[in-house]
Amino acid sequence: MTYKQLKWLILIIPTLTIGIWEYVRHEFLLPYISMELGNWLAPVFVLLVSLLFLTQLFAMIEHNQEELNRAKAMQAVLEEREKIARELHDGIAQSLFFLNAQVSRMERMKQAEGLPIDKLRESVHHTNDYVRQAIANLRHAADVDQNPWLQGVESLIDELRRETDLQFDTKWEIPESMLSSKDKVELLAIIREALLNIHKHADATRVRVQALTTKTGWTCQIADNGKGFEPDTAVGGNRYGLKMMRDRVSNMSWQLHIEREDGETRVTIIKEAK
Repeated sequence: MTYKQLKWLILIIPTLTIGIWEYVRHEFLLPYISMELGNWLAPVFVLLVSLLFLTQLFAMIEHNQEELNRAKAMQAVLEEREKIARELHDGIAQSLFFLNAQVSRMERMKQAEGLPIDKLRESVHHTNDYVRQAIANLRHAADVDQNPWLQGVESLIDELRRETDLQFDTKWEIPESMLSSKDKVELLAIIREALLNIHKHADATRVRVQALTTKTGWTCQIADNGKGFEPDTAVGGNRYGLKMMRDRVSNMSWQLHIEREDGETRVTIIKEAK
């Protein structure tokens, strides 16, 4: 019901109430109710009808106003988030791109021999990914019905959908209560790294993200139908990504399995209850 319709109903209902009462009183109730009693009953009926109907209409108006205020607040937040995302893109992201070009140039120079170029490139690689993810998160509204820590994955998936032809199938059944704060941070980082590696290196068309509970804990699997690779011989970005994932899994005492089966590359993280 529109705001205009609500206002008209609020104006019309008391008028109709008193009109109907006066008609019924004069046509049917005069032999039974005196004029003085009828005059006293008129405001009583108006009050009862107002309490019955108008309070609900006022509640609807208040609800609509709250929704409007919430929408305005959300719009203001989104505008501010977009401003921050634009500043990140125009500043830090471009600086990281320039820094990566400089690292590549240093790598080709003889003077760079002995310098930790691999570690520097790895640091730039991860920082660039985190900045890109931060930009994507800032450009998406928060979903109040979703676990907040999962919105980073959803934002990355949405970004990959826009930039590529990847098709995603997601299924998340791990309750938030099963994950500690540290679990959430580490698992989110591993999923993000796996998705970015699929995007950059796998030449895949379909990706499946599945997280399920087990009798002894939970398992999370990221699978794609790409060209696959050998984990022990991976180079470049794959190597850095795999090292990061293995380090995080090791620190959390989880298990990490990377296998090729049925035309899919599957990255599986397993946590067993202690």
